[in-house]
Amino acid sequence: MSLTMSRVEIDAAGICYSDLNQKVREAVETGARKIVLKNVYGQRYIGTNLYGAADSKELSQIGIDIYGTPGNDLGAFLDGPTITVYGSAMDGTGNTMNRGRIVVHGRAGDITGFSARGGEIFVKGSAGYRVAIHMKEYGDKRPVIVIGGTTQDFLGEYMAGGVVIVLGLNLSDMEPHHCRHLGTGMHGGAIFVRGKVAHYQIGAGVSESRITSDDEYLLEQYVSEYGRLFDIDVSDITPANFVKLTPLSKRPYKQFYAY
Repeated sequence: MSLTMSRVEIDAAGICYSDLNQKVREAVETGARKIVLKNVYGQRYIGTNLYGAADSKELSQIGIDIYGTPGNDLGAFLDGPTITVYGSAMDGTGNTMNRGRIVVHGRAGDITGFSARGGEIFVKGSAGYRVAIHMKEYGDKRPVIVIGGTTQDFLGEYMAGGVVIVLGLNLSDMEPHHCRHLGTGMHGGAIFVRGKVAHYQIGAGVSESRITSDDEYLLEQYVSEYGRLFDIDVSDITPANFVKLTPLSKRPYKQFYAY
């Protein structure tokens, strides 16, 4: 591990995930505000367990740059830092994250944003199954996930809040998204999908909704930020290109409960 002022560089080659995460925590405790992890190869839970290493204001100023492929649950319970992955990420990225930002310059695996309750996740490419499952929001905390490509089935399953934006940049002009069961069990939040979505792909209890002026502002804001983060020209993407999906009910399964 090398330390220069507030920047720490750690070679993760051959280091157990628990030892690596302890090194990250120690770097934060000693005042590092930029932590660069090189040769990451499947280590889990990077960015977790930083509570108490610095106060909440300082945590929001911390950046963790990862070169390689981090393992499952990257940024689990993240509470302020910005994690940037120069590669792809595995399953559970942003699991139950609270605040902060995760930027993935490749693909992301299954259950990206699982139970997220705040913060932002940007993925340059596509993501796996059950993105945003159980995502929720409360008060002024609203999680947002932006996927540059497309996703697999069950996007937004059981969503209770938050926003998912799927840009479909890897699809041809006439090619539809291939994911099915969009929003199954959804009872809050909104999913915006750019491109074509057939009725059979949408889960029961979910419908297309009108895009409002607030939606237009939100889409322009996050699409622009996506373009800036990944240096991609998004000038031809407009709110009119999107399908908005929202739940028909806040309690889609109430008929299954006894009173």
